[in-house]
Amino acid sequence: MSELQATGIPTELAATAPAASLDAADAAPAAVPTLLLVDDEPGVISSLKRLLRPMKYDVLSANSGAEALALLESASVDVIISDMRMPNMDGAEFLSRSRTVTPDAIRILLTGYSEVDAVVRAVNEGHVYHYLHKPWDDQDLLLTIQRALEQLALQRKAERLTALLQEQNEKLSSFNMELEREVHARTEEIRQTVMFLEGAQQDLKNNFLTMVKVCANMVEMRCGLPGHSARIGETARQLGAALGLSDYACNELLMAGLLHGIGKLFLPDALLKTPVAKLQPQEAKLYQLHPLHGQMALTPVSQLSGVQTMIRHQYERYDGRGTPDGLIGGLIPLGARVLALARDAEDLRIGVIAPQKMNDAQIISTVRAQSGIRYDPAIAEKYIELLMKHAELTPEGVPDRVDASHLKEGMKLADDLRTSRGTLLMTKGKVLSADQVAQIRRYEIHEGEPFVILVERAADARKAEAA
Repeated sequence: MSELQATGIPTELAATAPAASLDAADAAPAAVPTLLLVDDEPGVISSLKRLLRPMKYDVLSANSGAEALALLESASVDVIISDMRMPNMDGAEFLSRSRTVTPDAIRILLTGYSEVDAVVRAVNEGHVYHYLHKPWDDQDLLLTIQRALEQLALQRKAERLTALLQEQNEKLSSFNMELEREVHARTEEIRQTVMFLEGAQQDLKNNFLTMVKVCANMVEMRCGLPGHSARIGETARQLGAALGLSDYACNELLMAGLLHGIGKLFLPDALLKTPVAKLQPQEAKLYQLHPLHGQMALTPVSQLSGVQTMIRHQYERYDGRGTPDGLIGGLIPLGARVLALARDAEDLRIGVIAPQKMNDAQIISTVRAQSGIRYDPAIAEKYIELLMKHAELTPEGVPDRVDASHLKEGMKLADDLRTSRGTLLMTKGKVLSADQVAQIRRYEIHEGEPFVILVERAADARKAEAA
């Protein structure tokens, strides 16, 4: 069947078109897509080739923008994947210049999180189809390439249809306009579908994290430490980001912090109410089993396999004298090393480990003293750096505290909202609706005590929305 017939062109009109040529084009075997990889780091090129090898693509590579432009003069390329930071000619300039050589190739940019201005320039000048942050997620990269090839195929097919329609007589002009409207409608339909699927996926992620926070809150309520796990999780996430870990790894650290004490649900109440420093040897031994209980409790959730490992090894020590496996130094999973420091820092702050609560200066002194003994020295130094920066926050970085009576629709929570007893009501980042504002006021009346409600400042909210 020809493309004109497939699109529904009337037979009397299709008879005037070179249908045989379209049939031949459709019947021809699909050419192997050609990809061009451009990066000045040979290791990155090798990693990309290894990832793409099972896909049977024809893969070309270049170590600079100039070399890639020379290659494009003699080779036909479907998709170009370029790094942003390269000497002499960066990715934005190369992609812009590549348009004059191969205008129909789909362009994908690999970039760092801090290169927002460069990404905007690349999108505007180089007509970049998509950009990915380094280090990239393999499945995300493969899916992006697949979508790019699909778009290129649709683009080339549309070009063939346009060329064909231009050869038709005036009888086809009205149908051509109808076809363009149909293509636009289908494209918009696909766009709306993609937006819906992406929104649904984000909702699932948010709901999953909220359920994790609810579980953590149940542990906190039993241990009498409201907000304890949330603070550990947030510290671990920030520390992971400062260490340069990926978003996925930082989210795992957040969940590990939230769930680090879930195994305490298996411990007796009397043991939970005794400070760690005052536990008898046999009690301390029983207490330190809670990470193993936590790992077992989370085993049915395959998505939390990495979190399970962090929780199991959270009491390992850098000098190898920890539990349960006596791992030493770099043999301890990185996430567990981060979690251990985040947990102990929070426990020192609220007086769980030492008899007295500690301030920032005392925590810094303790962490320095235990660097290389309990804690990874690099992680300890990064934590101290973060803590010192936190102490330098300006008033503009502090959220507003408002009474429930002054809450308004559209306000965004700057921290988790809890009752005076520590029950989690809503999570940080929630944009309040009118019904939720009314619900918070009802809960506060029922509790009989005012809630601590922190919302983002109006200027901060506008900046976040713009970003």
